[in-house]
Amino acid sequence: MVPPTQLIAAFVFLFGLIIGSFLNVCISRLPKGKSVVRPSSRCPRCGKSIRPYDNIPVLSYFFLAGKCRACKMRISPVYPAVELLTALLFLACYAVFGNSVETIKWTAFCAILVVLIFTDWRERLLPDTVNFTGLAIGLVVSFFVRPDDGTALWIANRLFEFPPPMPVISFADALIGAIVGGGLLWLVGEGYFRLRGREGMGFGDVKMMLMAGAFLGLRRTILTILLGSVLGAILGAIFILSSRKGSDYELPFGTFLGAAALLVVFFGTPVVTWYQSLFVMR
Repeated sequence: MVPPTQLIAAFVFLFGLIIGSFLNVCISRLPKGKSVVRPSSRCPRCGKSIRPYDNIPVLSYFFLAGKCRACKMRISPVYPAVELLTALLFLACYAVFGNSVETIKWTAFCAILVVLIFTDWRERLLPDTVNFTGLAIGLVVSFFVRPDDGTALWIANRLFEFPPPMPVISFADALIGAIVGGGLLWLVGEGYFRLRGREGMGFGDVKMMLMAGAFLGLRRTILTILLGSVLGAILGAIFILSSRKGSDYELPFGTFLGAAALLVVFFGTPVVTWYQSLFVMR
């Protein structure tokens, strides 16, 4: 008999593939202001509706040799990549957080980040619909997931003799993370504009970190911004040099922030704990 844990893991992976297929629709349509519900999926060149048996996540791409069945137009490998990435992220959330509300929280966050990473990479756009929906989800879910940031509790212990209930503390952590995440990027962007006289950062990045901060809390939000900046500087420089782009080439900073946020979800807490221990040792 297959152990229940392995059955659940298999279900989570398959569910991730299905959600990944839907995320492909979001990535393709939301930047164009189109509905993600209607019409049904169809080939962009010949307009033929994609049959259910040709819309199986990952597998259909290989069965069709990466081409439309009707007109033979090549299908972008990004589609199966998004589906597989989403499934692996969902599986990783289950492996790390187990059967808990935290798993639901982080799978939702991962799905939101996948959409933002690819829309910014392809279109240099971070849709408001995704950012504001994610912000609302992050704030609501904070009432049901115990806080692990500690910032709001630290403040409450110094302001009140009896700290507020944990759901209130958790919501405050989410709110602080959102305000600081969005606020920091807004200050950087505004400062750049004042110094250089031109936009250096899209306002979509500010909204993205407003959303991410609601999920991550203050400490991991700051870590995300730092890591995203490092990734952007290193990978961006490599891409510009290798492709011989000019220094004014617009890099998808939201893509780097999204990648950093995914790393922070799974590895951020140990890094923050280690960093804090340096101050304790001193």
